[in-house]
Amino acid sequence: MKPEPLEIGAVPPGLPPWRPPAGAPTEAGAVAASVSFTPGAPQRFTLDGGPALEQRLAEICAAVGRGVQAAISPNQLEGLLLGGGYGRGEGGVLATPTGEEPYNDLEFYVFVAGNALLGERRFGPALRALGHRLSAEFGIEIEFKLLSRAKLRAAAPAMFYYDLVVGHRWVIGGEALLEGCGHHQAGERIPLSEATRLLFNRGSGLLFSQARLAGGAWTDADADFVGRNLAKMQLALGDVFLAARGRYHWSCRERHRRLLAEQAAHPCGWLTAVVPHHTAGVAFKLRPRRSRAAANAAAQSHAELNALARDLWLWLESGRLGAAFPTARDYALSPVDKCPETTGLRNRLVRLKAFGPRALWAPNAARYPRQDLLQALCLLLWEPATLADPTLLRRVQTDLGTTATTLAGLVAAYEPRWHRFN
Repeated sequence: MKPEPLEIGAVPPGLPPWRPPAGAPTEAGAVAASVSFTPGAPQRFTLDGGPALEQRLAEICAAVGRGVQAAISPNQLEGLLLGGGYGRGEGGVLATPTGEEPYNDLEFYVFVAGNALLGERRFGPALRALGHRLSAEFGIEIEFKLLSRAKLRAAAPAMFYYDLVVGHRWVIGGEALLEGCGHHQAGERIPLSEATRLLFNRGSGLLFSQARLAGGAWTDADADFVGRNLAKMQLALGDVFLAARGRYHWSCRERHRRLLAEQAAHPCGWLTAVVPHHTAGVAFKLRPRRSRAAANAAAQSHAELNALARDLWLWLESGRLGAAFPTARDYALSPVDKCPETTGLRNRLVRLKAFGPRALWAPNAARYPRQDLLQALCLLLWEPATLADPTLLRRVQTDLGTTATTLAGLVAAYEPRWHRFN
């Protein structure tokens, strides 16, 4: 059944009326016709880290470069770049009693000649082994992902590719490898499904935090985990809103300036509440810290962010999918396709590979598996009656392929699927 068109007033109280971003595609297949490419790499890894930290990060990059060159033959290796916050010059600086340390993972992208899938099969095991060795040596998580020029050029606009192309640092190779990738430089071309994906991932962090808060025992590790995920949501609330308005930018500082401009133009209750959180989120991203908050304080912060995230989710998804979702229950139980940018045939193949032949006979066989997680997340985060309501519990169990009846059991079923389909 075709969903009813969304009425402008059908948005959660406190958010501005839904306005699709000008020029932004709603499906992942849309590509900008032409966008100029202007290369420019940051000169620093961090905004204000000291010389010792900058030197250490440079040494890590040099060691990574040597390791990659040893693992991949010169005729196959085309380039190596550092992405993420450190590649964009906004990496986190963690102050410790012994000096400044890097905080975030280091994300390296390896360009190989030919087909990226064949390159993964051939060089993936060696790169994973290298990542484990260097992570242990330098005390920070080091990750590798393989790319090919052809794959990057052919890919549709996405937040991941935008962040990578506009902000990076070359270890091997240079900007010539990114020729033909200009369509990844326009933040306003990021599809709305990417805004949903970002909120989905940060909402998953809230769900994992909720499970820890409900777990009884409260350790320093729990406090740090929850505090980190709360800070990520503080940043994401504003970032998702900007992406939905076609105003996302690679720099967290520029995003904050744009959010302040949005607040001035649309002085609504939700934005007024979110701006201070975004301020704190930017501060944490640039200067993270280990949280030692008590469980009750963390739970209070979680509840506040959870409510803001719920309103943003319903506003975004109502506009993106063209159907009114007054509550999380309405969203989760709606037959509307939550991933319309995907195709039924491909989705069946994905489910066959992930869950086996029986998945092809399920009512949702033609839907992308992320839809199951979107629905389950809504109920577990925003419908308190889910565990006691047979209809809602059955919905979550079906979506997660489990018979679990407790929050801990359902989250345990959710997490591996999230890792696979986020």
